[in-house]
Amino acid sequence: MFICGLLLHGLAQAQDTNFGTRFETALRAYHEHTRTNPPPTGRFETGIQERLASDRTNPPPRGAVLFIGSSIFKQWTNVVADMAPLPVFNRAFGGSRTSDILERMDQLVLPYAPKVIVYYAGGNDINNREPAAAVFGRIHDFERRVHAKLPDTRIIFVAIDRAPQKRERWAVVDEANALIRDYCAVTPRLTFLDLNPVTHDGNGEPRLELYRDDKLHFQPAAYAAFTAAIRPVLQQVWTEVSRPRQ
Repeated sequence: MFICGLLLHGLAQAQDTNFGTRFETALRAYHEHTRTNPPPTGRFETGIQERLASDRTNPPPRGAVLFIGSSIFKQWTNVVADMAPLPVFNRAFGGSRTSDILERMDQLVLPYAPKVIVYYAGGNDINNREPAAAVFGRIHDFERRVHAKLPDTRIIFVAIDRAPQKRERWAVVDEANALIRDYCAVTPRLTFLDLNPVTHDGNGEPRLELYRDDKLHFQPAAYAAFTAAIRPVLQQVWTEVSRPRQ
């Protein structure tokens, strides 16, 4: 038994080392990519300022559950009702990339001091021909910045959808999702949630009835399926963060 334990410990250490090397390689590629391809800044300024003005008169709850990301979440107009009575609010903005969310963290994430963040972004990066390492790198930076300010906040990263519109880039989607999934597996306070089994059939093909005509965004039936998949995970995480500290 002791020998078996040593072997398992050694395997775990080897796995951690392999993951660490893999993440370091991806982050180096991300920084080099950013150096030669700096992301655009100042996008969506009018919409962001309108949102901030609204928040000044009708502020969302602090210490609640923040949904942040791109149009997949932006178009989830019933998410507050779908997740009730969990204290959810939505600050996703359509068209956003992971770089936009990083840029807007001091406006749309950190001031709310959420106990839980549900994050969906990266699809627009893929459409912009960004490599998987860049998507992972910005999600890594998002996590680091959140936990530098809010060390107890839990983050649920939702996998990038393998939308039929992205079929020629599915390999990049899969690579980015694998990096994010594996990083969540070895990093405290992170959860990875893959909804592709909901939007795809047993053969890995998209369930086209769930998609709009653009084969990217979703029909209401998809959001009903998302609710069934996300709600139990979110409820468990919320229960954990709401427990009184010992």
